Amino acid sequence: SPDLAPCDFFLFPKLKIPMKGRRFAMIEEIKTVSLEELETIPKSAYQKCFEDWKKRWHKCIISEGDY
Repeated sequence: SPDLAPCDFFLFPKLKIPMKGRRFAMIEEIKTVSLEELETIPKSAYQKCFEDWKKRWHKCIISEGDY
C-alpha cells in the first residue's frame, strides 16, 4: 500500500519543510540542496523510520490489509 511508504511520511516532510519558499533556477540546484538536506538526517533517524515501517506492514499483514 502506498500509505505505508516511508517516503510519504518520513522523507518528504524532512525535505519539504527546509526547502519551502525557496526558488531554484536549475534542477541541479534542487538536487544539490536536496542531497544536503538528506545528509543532515542522522543515520539513527533512517533506522527508526524503517523499523517503524516494518511494524506497520506487519500490522497490515496480520489484519489482512484491513487497516
